[in-house]
Amino acid sequence: MDNPFKKILHNEELPEVLKEKVLNDVAMIKLSIDMADLFVVKYPSTIIDLLGAGDTQKKDKNDK
Repeated sequence: MDNPFKKILHNEELPEVLKEKVLNDVAMIKLSIDMADLFVVKYPSTIIDLLGAGDTQKKDKNDK
């Protein structure tokens, strides 16, 4: 696959199609990071809090 950025001249603007493609790729990466954060960090933490296991951890920290 050819690198489309090598086809651009130094004084020429980027084509709109290329700009849109790059921005869509960045948005997809950001969405992937947000989804991973949701399911790896926030979801388990919420389940632990709902089951009450988080209360015992907080009590242990306060006792020390």
